[in-house]
Amino acid sequence: MLDSLPLTFVNAKVSLIAITGLSRDALHIYVALGLFLAVKLLWRGRGSTVFALLLIAAGTLTGEWLDHGFELLRKQQCDTAAHWHDIWNTLFWPVVLAIVLPWLAPRRGDEVERAGEDAPPEPSGEDAVPEPSGEDAQRRFEQT
Repeated sequence: MLDSLPLTFVNAKVSLIAITGLSRDALHIYVALGLFLAVKLLWRGRGSTVFALLLIAAGTLTGEWLDHGFELLRKQQCDTAAHWHDIWNTLFWPVVLAIVLPWLAPRRGDEVERAGEDAPPEPSGEDAVPEPSGEDAQRRFEQT
């Protein structure tokens, strides 16, 4: 069972590459970005970024472990540099997004300040016009 797991994984990856027409590196990037965005959209609470990065790292390491297992099954020489390249390539853009996204979100204090800036200033002092009341209207009606 465990011997066939790397073979199943590689076959699925090759099929996905054939269906999408993407290169292996592009597939790594798209899957990582898709996972990152899915976690951020589904879990909007605290810790979603850390969870997304941990999930991507775990998936990347598992995928590279399965690739290595496939190389061992085929009695191929393991290309360690290629595995590290795949790990780096897969994690790069999700990490960049995790660093940049907090700066793109509006801060709560800024929203309150902006709302105050957009509103027209309230008249005060001599410029203030009192709100007409029902009693004032009735008095004016009686005077006519």
